[in-house]
Amino acid sequence: MVQKNDNPADPFKKALAEATKTMANDSDMSVTYSVDPPGMTDDSVRLPQITRRMTRDEVLLARGTADAYALRRRHHNASTFNRYAPQGQMARDLYEAMEEARCEAVGARTMPGTAGNIDAKIAHESTRKGYAQITKAADAPLSVAAGHLIRHLATGRDLPEGAANVMNLWRGFLEEKAGGTLEGLQATLADQAAFARFTRQVIEDLGYGDQLGDDPDAEDDTEDEAESQDDDSENPDSQDQGDDDAEDSEASPEQSQEQTQDAAQAQVTLDDMADTEMGDEAEMPDGDAPFEPPPPPPPSAADPNYLVYLSTHDEEIRAEDLAEPAELERLRAYLDQQLEPLKGAVSRLANKLQRRLQAQQSRSWEFDLEEGTLDAGRLARVVANPTTPLSFKREKDTEFRDTCVTLLLDNSGSMRGRPISIAAICADVLARTLERCQVKVEILGFTTRAWKGGQAREAWLAAGRPTAPGRLNDLRHIIYKSADAPWRRARPNLGLMMKEGLLKENIDGEALEWAHRRLSSRHESRKILMVISDGAPVDDSTLSVNPANYLEKHLRDVIAMVEKKKQVELLAIGIGHDVTRYYDRAVTITDVEQLAGAMTEQLASLFDTDPRARARVMGMKRAK
Repeated sequence: MVQKNDNPADPFKKALAEATKTMANDSDMSVTYSVDPPGMTDDSVRLPQITRRMTRDEVLLARGTADAYALRRRHHNASTFNRYAPQGQMARDLYEAMEEARCEAVGARTMPGTAGNIDAKIAHESTRKGYAQITKAADAPLSVAAGHLIRHLATGRDLPEGAANVMNLWRGFLEEKAGGTLEGLQATLADQAAFARFTRQVIEDLGYGDQLGDDPDAEDDTEDEAESQDDDSENPDSQDQGDDDAEDSEASPEQSQEQTQDAAQAQVTLDDMADTEMGDEAEMPDGDAPFEPPPPPPPSAADPNYLVYLSTHDEEIRAEDLAEPAELERLRAYLDQQLEPLKGAVSRLANKLQRRLQAQQSRSWEFDLEEGTLDAGRLARVVANPTTPLSFKREKDTEFRDTCVTLLLDNSGSMRGRPISIAAICADVLARTLERCQVKVEILGFTTRAWKGGQAREAWLAAGRPTAPGRLNDLRHIIYKSADAPWRRARPNLGLMMKEGLLKENIDGEALEWAHRRLSSRHESRKILMVISDGAPVDDSTLSVNPANYLEKHLRDVIAMVEKKKQVELLAIGIGHDVTRYYDRAVTITDVEQLAGAMTEQLASLFDTDPRARARVMGMKRAK
């Protein structure tokens, strides 16, 4: 008896997985579906989830994403890519975008159906990032525009509305600066190395030549010259000259003896000086070992086995150091303008939160106690009846007092558009509201300095790709507002989240550990840490050479450490993704416009004296 399939989407997902493997020419590749952001590693592809409803948009997005990854797997060589990759960030973004467009264009030549599928993927991304509403080139990413132009010129296809808008805003500039180079596009598409050289020339034409780094082809010429010189060294005449030089450089026996004596005297003098300076410490008992500095602490206090290949290029930086004041003001004005329709609703929620918190700030007392502060209001009873015992009172403890709240915001690329905008404005309003209630607020953000690995990955490649390297990207931890800074001074900083190119990858575990470390060192008696994220930690460079759950495991270890220490109250909000699988005290929202309400309700619930009401808001099964 054939059992009925419970999920009608399973046959389609299975067929799409097999088609993806065939198109990629990699039968061993693993294809999975997840609500987490799509991605590709050396041996696997993660596609967008397809629900039981199998809506048209879900199917088109999954097919377009699958085709894009399959074509990249088939037509892209990582070693060639890394050989010609520029060093600077903007140049690398341009290089990556144009290579992605090349793979898709080459695939469309032999498999025309892929072009339509990828159009759907591009349309989805453009809609999600609001590209159709951009009116100025300065607000559109140049790298995205360059990639779309390459795809358009290579295939002759019209782009979806949002993507076409981004391309057209920059097209005049691109063709003016690199028009001559672009004429050679068709001749280089099939050859990745030739296309890489073509791309580097385009980048130089656009004015980013200083970010290209050394020319790999020039290095080959240098190596050839070095080999030629080695061949010349085998010439007998050269050898004779070398022998003559060696004879001239030989010292006489008398000179050698004098040099030896001088060196010995210098060593004795140094030893005497060392003994004099050390004093009594110079004579160490035989049983005592010489002092050695303690070994450096592990990268993570939560998991000693968590590895970081290179932390030299990690940065903890203030928001005002990542942009000029004028740019921060412009970005802040853009943020305010974009979210003008939401301000009324958010302000109402903020006022509601303030009323709830100030109500709990009111002083309250316990009366008729046997000890405490003498209750002057009860003295009349003692006068009327001297046998009545004295009445004392004691002020009730208020949980609200002496509190610091840290908001840790996910600044990953998947937060682009409306999610990061609403997260920024909600953080702004909460900071303003809590400051009125004398609660200190710190606003932090976390991302990486580069896409798919930074200088740490370059160092790993140069070292010969050692196995199990650990984290392979450079962290960027941003301080938008320190706990002691007034809101009015930090207000422009939140506009930085609107800066193009800031949002990249997310390594949640180390960010959470960093925020916890900062908050734990505060003097306040109560500390609250709220994490706002839209999914699992993702860094392609790290996950491609480590176990697939490497970053996720570390996040769980850090959460367990925070919960065990109990120095900080930890809660989380997931935007569009279920974060309750990581955090015990968490809620998930499906619409980013619900974020303001979720943040205010969660914070207010922490000060609720009724543990059941607190648990209900937090989404916990039982009061703790």
